Amino acid sequence: MRTTGYVRVSTDRQADLGISLEAQEAKIRAMATVRGVELEEVIVDGGESAKDLNRPGMQRLLELVENQRIDAVIVAKLDRLTRSVKDLSQMLELFEKRKVALISVAESLDTSSAAGRLVITIMGAVSQWEREAIGERTRDALRHKRDQGQRVGNIAFGFRLAADGEHLEQNPAEQAALEEIRKLRSQGHSMRRIAAVLNHRSYRTRRGTPWRLESVARVLKRECPVSGACVQTRVLAF
Repeated sequence: MRTTGYVRVSTDRQADLGISLEAQEAKIRAMATVRGVELEEVIVDGGESAKDLNRPGMQRLLELVENQRIDAVIVAKLDRLTRSVKDLSQMLELFEKRKVALISVAESLDTSSAAGRLVITIMGAVSQWEREAIGERTRDALRHKRDQGQRVGNIAFGFRLAADGEHLEQNPAEQAALEEIRKLRSQGHSMRRIAAVLNHRSYRTRRGTPWRLESVARVLKRECPVSGACVQTRVLAF
């Protein structure tokens, strides 16, 4: 079995006990001995962050996997490969597609076995659930803030930040332009015609520039009905 090891450590942790490059390699070689395989090489990423897969050693490893030049990869711990669940999931898909086993010493994980693949599947499901749960909590929190009239993200055209620095209030000048846009649109005017009328009546965008078809379209697309306080998540500054 053509087997390759992979070790990584970030610059600020190279001297930490248990995760130094030498410590990782020792664990990998011990696992190779237990499995009765000989390491063809140990790929090293020294002083590299795990924030993404754009590392010299990692790119070489992925190339070997993609070209099916190895049968197994041994790591001391999964987070040596990446700390990103998304990146790990993509890597595992590639490993499975190319029939390359991933062996992790710390997690006692071996994807060449049915049990190992089951563990990976469970880990992926739990991670997906966690991401979705975080997303739901975030959406609920933002919705609550919007209901309270608090600023969420950037400020929609027609509103401005109140003196308390938290809540929004109507911007009279922008609200006047907004009402004109609503009225003209309800009368069936095109967005180009609306822009021309606004400019003729001396209305200006938030940046103080003349209105154009595109700026009217953005207002109409993202406009929020007036109901006391109205918050959008993107700023409409033209």
